[in-house]
Amino acid sequence: MKKILIANRGEIARRIIHTAHRMGIETVAVYSEPDANALHVREATQSVALGGAASVDTYLRTDKLLAAARATGADAVHPGYGFLSENADFAQAVVDAGLMWIGPPPAAIRALGSKAGAKALAAAHGVPCLPGYAGDDQSDERFAQEAARIGYPAMVKAVAGGGGRGMRLVTDAAQLPAALASARSEALAGFSCGDLLIERALLQPRHVEVQIFADAHGACIHLGERDCSVQRRHQKLIEESPSPAVDAALRERMGAYAVALAQAAGYVGAGTVEFLLDGGGLSDAGPPQVAKDPRPGKAGAPTPVGGSEPRVAGSVGAQFFLMEMNTRLQVEHPVTEALTGLDLVEWQIRVARGEPLPLTQSQVVMKGHAIEVRLCAEDAHFRPHTGRVLHFNTPPATAFERAAIGALRFDHALEEGAEVTPHYDAMLGKLIVHAPTRAEAIATLVRALHNTRVLGLPTNRAFLAECLLHPVFASGQALVPFLAEHAAGLLQLLLEKELLVLIPSALEAIFASNPSPSLPCALARPLRLRHQGQVHAVAVRELGGGRLQVEQAGAEPASTTLQLLQRGVRCVPVGPLRWHWQTGGVDGWVEDASWEPAARAGAAGGATELRAPFNGKVVSLPVAPGQTLAAGDTVVVIESMKLEHSLACPVAATVAELLVAPGQQVAPGQVLARFAPATQGAPA
Repeated sequence: MKKILIANRGEIARRIIHTAHRMGIETVAVYSEPDANALHVREATQSVALGGAASVDTYLRTDKLLAAARATGADAVHPGYGFLSENADFAQAVVDAGLMWIGPPPAAIRALGSKAGAKALAAAHGVPCLPGYAGDDQSDERFAQEAARIGYPAMVKAVAGGGGRGMRLVTDAAQLPAALASARSEALAGFSCGDLLIERALLQPRHVEVQIFADAHGACIHLGERDCSVQRRHQKLIEESPSPAVDAALRERMGAYAVALAQAAGYVGAGTVEFLLDGGGLSDAGPPQVAKDPRPGKAGAPTPVGGSEPRVAGSVGAQFFLMEMNTRLQVEHPVTEALTGLDLVEWQIRVARGEPLPLTQSQVVMKGHAIEVRLCAEDAHFRPHTGRVLHFNTPPATAFERAAIGALRFDHALEEGAEVTPHYDAMLGKLIVHAPTRAEAIATLVRALHNTRVLGLPTNRAFLAECLLHPVFASGQALVPFLAEHAAGLLQLLLEKELLVLIPSALEAIFASNPSPSLPCALARPLRLRHQGQVHAVAVRELGGGRLQVEQAGAEPASTTLQLLQRGVRCVPVGPLRWHWQTGGVDGWVEDASWEPAARAGAAGGATELRAPFNGKVVSLPVAPGQTLAAGDTVVVIESMKLEHSLACPVAATVAELLVAPGQQVAPGQVLARFAPATQGAPA
């Protein structure tokens, strides 16, 4: 292997380039038009333009990728994760073209890449699965029958793909038709396959996955587990290892089942077997399943799985059930690299070259605790955003290296001026900390987040830090519903922290970008500052020397003196009268509404209309003009960055006008709908 074409972009492309170059292997980057100046393009040995912008015209085009390999003399292809990484047809096309495929055999991808196929294979080899249905009859009627058989709550899932797309929780029969339609739509958009399955849902599980590795000589081992329970929209935000709920005995059992499934499929390379670990049991789910324990020396011993499975001492629940197997490298693989000291991309390359695994199971050693957080371009409502990175800075960190204990690793493709487009997902990078203990890892990662600066577009930086500090997470008790239960409280806490520093930070942003004379001014300047829809009135008098005297309106007017450029505030203008600022663990956006008419400046800015919060494509309009809506009713469904987002009516109102149509592309700030008061225009 002399030259690897990387059929991917961004952070994972840089990750592969890093290891390949360290091994003396040349690399070829491919890029779409929006990625022409991206870091991965500049860092590769060679680069090839794919033409076009959308994924379907670029990173999902087998013909263009193979043509790039031929043109550059590449003799191997690494798919990274996402895009075509779990596409068996692409893997086969690479092999048929005489190139080395750095991934599992196409047959194994077919066997395991479909959730339905993986569950069938798992059941045949005794791996515990939740009761469900994954048959050929995809009619709503059949799903309704099967849901009634297995019982509610139930989870609807896309058979293909991953990343949490095409998943819907259904708590009763009335919700099922809408859930099926929405999941099919998202699955078709994301994976070009609308097939679904349904299974019994666990309401309070952990999401625990096991990293496996197999070579072409029959050896297969696991590299421990990762706990990925903190997620939104079924997409992971925080991953850690070891799991707070898994002890050595449970790790051995889960690892043994993961290895058994991989070997049953003839697996080679890196893969991840994902389980739901249930602490509360599976109520009313029928009799417990019985499986054979796959551990060496115990293959013939039947072990109860399900309701009667014995709990492992020290573990929060010992019942676990297969979710799926990801036949690729995971986004969160640096957590395992930190804990084991291994380079999993190097292992992938060596295994693809036919080399045996470098270690046996007994030689795998895991030290300390590692936690990863995913930094995403999204707002407080988890809606993805596009825009330009106007300022970027991070605390001292390695990138793509196997982090030593105490080290911070930051895998990303960020730089000042980088454009975040709507064509790809919202993840900007991953911060990983490796520490001797879990408490030290949390503390170090919180400090790292507080000292990371990404200005110009919204990110979840501050939200991630608050998640890590939450008592439920800090105590190791976070389950999959963690954010559903605690996100509102976390967002309220962030708002309170913003308000504590809002006025000085906003004034720092405004006056730093418009420096005032050093001489004092006797006249006070009235300002109206809009923050999250609320307007704050202040009067500011410049005292000279960068000092401001600030009086804030209210029942008891407060007067303070501020010294500019001494508060650790970083800020950038993002419009003529709008700024983005960060100080410590707080992010804020402020507008100077002083020049607006008072009535407009004091409004929440959107009660009479609905605007697009980001770029995207209109999927559906479930309302019609003249229809009366309650606050929170869905008005428009938009697809952006691979996900569907429901935009709601802000207040009780009547739809006066719809300004977009299904299939239409929309831009941030574009008016989608206008409303009239609920008492007007209601249908007779």
